[in-house]
Amino acid sequence: MAAVTSLSFSALTQSSFPSARNLVSNSDGLRFRTSFSLHYGGFRSSNSSPRLVVHCMSSTSDLATVADTKLNFLKAYKRPIPSVYNTVLQELIVQQHLMRYKRTYRYDPVFALGFVTVYDQLMDGYPSDEDRDAIFRAYINALKEDPEQYRADAKKLEEWARAQTSSSLIEFPSKEGEVEGILKDIAERAGGKGSFSYSRFFAVGLFRLLELANATEPTVLEKLCAALNIEKRSVDRDLDVYRNLLSKLVQAKELLKEYVAREKKKREERAGAQKANEAIATCLGEPQYMGL
Repeated sequence: MAAVTSLSFSALTQSSFPSARNLVSNSDGLRFRTSFSLHYGGFRSSNSSPRLVVHCMSSTSDLATVADTKLNFLKAYKRPIPSVYNTVLQELIVQQHLMRYKRTYRYDPVFALGFVTVYDQLMDGYPSDEDRDAIFRAYINALKEDPEQYRADAKKLEEWARAQTSSSLIEFPSKEGEVEGILKDIAERAGGKGSFSYSRFFAVGLFRLLELANATEPTVLEKLCAALNIEKRSVDRDLDVYRNLLSKLVQAKELLKEYVAREKKKREERAGAQKANEAIATCLGEPQYMGL
């Protein structure tokens, strides 16, 4: 990535369209464990020898399947969603399900900021603000997480980032504060001292912090990744994927807007023609008086 500014949300010029399947890195498949326990016991009848009694018990880990998550979403939000939005939403919820149920997954506010940023960009221009919020709640609840926590943490990080500069942003290890503590915890876990699962939502969250802090120097991202123990090459790659996705979404929304405008014009023309026909029919139906 040449510079952080090249990834501005308003500069969406890339032409390739990656599948939303790429929005997860190194996802583990769902793991089901089956355990069997053997209980031995002897018993003797009048004409039998000791026998081995085997009790088999099987159990599976209580993990939701992709189908469960998608069904939960459909139950929570039953109204139709325009295909330009729904296609990407369905891809995202499948991939976020895989992130959510990875063995190393642990929720963190930077991940939440990244998802909220992606969601708000995706749903920008949605016909109804109320429906957009309802879809967000249904989506997060389907993953058995808290939509209010996502929004609150994203807002907290955005407010913090707006008060930062390029230098103060990367100095969080030496500072005290709520957000600084969050970043320190991430750095510690990413450094191998706890569970940490990198994802492209996390990369977008980092970029959002840089954008709000007006940290346009290319070296800032490199230093921030180093402080967080995150591989910068992965972040660069994933931000390019995100930019390309947004570029194609903008194009798709423009096509949808043009389609809606054409359909509206056709309806108006049909309505106008119908009114004209009704007026003609009314005139023809009235008695005509001709003077002699």
